[in-house]
Amino acid sequence: MSDGNSEKNNQHWAQIEEVGVYWGMRFLFLLYSVFGRTIFLIVLYPVVSYYFVVSTSARESSRDYIRKLNAFNPENKTKANLSSSYFHFMSFAESMADKLGAWCGKITHDDVVFHGKEEYLQQVEHGNRGALLIGSHLGNIEVCRALAGVEKGLKLNVLVHTKHAENFNRLINSVSVGNQLELMQVTELDAAMAIRLDEKISNGEFVVIVGDRIPVKGQGRTAEVNFLGENAHFPQGAFILASLLKCPVYTLFCLKQQKKYHIYFEHFSDRIKLPRKSRESALIEVVSLYAQRLESYCLTYPLQWFNFYPFWTKPTTDGAISDPK
Repeated sequence: MSDGNSEKNNQHWAQIEEVGVYWGMRFLFLLYSVFGRTIFLIVLYPVVSYYFVVSTSARESSRDYIRKLNAFNPENKTKANLSSSYFHFMSFAESMADKLGAWCGKITHDDVVFHGKEEYLQQVEHGNRGALLIGSHLGNIEVCRALAGVEKGLKLNVLVHTKHAENFNRLINSVSVGNQLELMQVTELDAAMAIRLDEKISNGEFVVIVGDRIPVKGQGRTAEVNFLGENAHFPQGAFILASLLKCPVYTLFCLKQQKKYHIYFEHFSDRIKLPRKSRESALIEVVSLYAQRLESYCLTYPLQWFNFYPFWTKPTTDGAISDPK
């Protein structure tokens, strides 16, 4: 039997993030643009620290993730204690500052190290169609705006779950000059959205989607694969979308190291095919390949993965996190 607190702790990540998110971002934009990064962090650190104290679920999810890292790779030097978990939260605060810096144009090409740039440019210049980029909540995918600056006219369309996508677009456009990034709200993939995205791919644009958070609406659209030594549920949506769009697929990661942002643009598949007779096994295979790639980066940048919910707990059909009891 669960009490009110456990129900609150087991809320789906999207339900948690929607609380005041738009007006909160307006305030953060104002704070960052007026006072700069240092003052922004001075204000943000106590807020994140408070969240660390009061959010049992997020704190324990961080420690559980670090424990799994240590069990999977004994050479990992990050200990699964409160101190490491707190630094994990502070790393998230830093990523918030980086996110705003990217949106406000404060991050320049001199701040970015682009791995896979030649392959990226080849896809832009010679590809008959655009491509699907599968990112994650490891690092700071917002810095992918730097991709748009490499080639003038390139358009990035980032699929997000927030209900405030249109408001965010207006907000970003108000602080960013020459913005080539559009946020597109998608809570579920329907025929109209698939057609809209296919048009963008046909126009040579890139579509960006993350592959490491369960859907807002559960509907069983997850694949259970091994991640850091234990089975976890990853969303199928990115890979189903790739099969529908019939376009090249790349993974996209942006990790911070010594004040530089390292963008990793890597080929994943020329085209993902999901045969009707072996659809489930084919999905598990491609999701597993993605999980392995994400895993390798988590081992290198352990405190830059920002999924503060019970990731290894099976989601229920309504998209919430089930009680393991």
